[in-house]
Amino acid sequence: MTLRIVQLSGIDGTDSNGTEDIERDCLDVVTVLSERREPVMAAQVFHWLRARALPPSVTLALRRLEQKRLIWCDDTHVLHLTDEGAAAGAQILRRRRLLERFLYDTLKVPWHEVYREAKHLEPLLSPLMEARIEALTADATTCPYGNPVPGRSDVHPDEQLLVTTPLNSWFIISRIDEEAGEDSCALQFLWTRGLRPGTPLIRRPDAHDGLVVQRADWRIVLSRRIARFLWGRSKL
Repeated sequence: MTLRIVQLSGIDGTDSNGTEDIERDCLDVVTVLSERREPVMAAQVFHWLRARALPPSVTLALRRLEQKRLIWCDDTHVLHLTDEGAAAGAQILRRRRLLERFLYDTLKVPWHEVYREAKHLEPLLSPLMEARIEALTADATTCPYGNPVPGRSDVHPDEQLLVTTPLNSWFIISRIDEEAGEDSCALQFLWTRGLRPGTPLIRRPDAHDGLVVQRADWRIVLSRRIARFLWGRSKL
């Protein structure tokens, strides 16, 4: 079953009710949330997939993933990936992030649209196209948003969220949380303000309407929601 989830295609990998699509989405989300190195709860999966599936469908999909031994739930209701589930989830992320790299670097798809395009195309990749994209992105270690390509790089252990950075300290953006990809407007906001991987910021005292950062001579006010998309390393 793992191979069917990993290599799911719109032609031969999805049943008529879209059950396997939702299972695949759930495995994808649990894998991404696990990168944050914090407990993964079913409520987070419901929230992430709220535009694609109703909670009962997500609950059923999570149960099916558990039956297939791709995830398991502990006594505190925290979701965990099994070794098999982690491998299957990592392959989904690898394919999508390399595809994002190809779309952005080669096809010049706008930065704020890359995630959604890759999300749509990744399940449809044939083995031939996957191999070609692997070859054409041979030097890539991250997607355009700085998220690591499984098998080529990992999340840095010293990363933290911007919202946890002390006031008046430097913060270097390393990556944009993948959840931001679900909101192209949020990505466009970050792009137009130059808030991309590698950008140095200084966190300033918060304003009444959000979190304040300084980039060069530009004072930028971020909503708490958008600020939580920014991962990086702090330097006092």
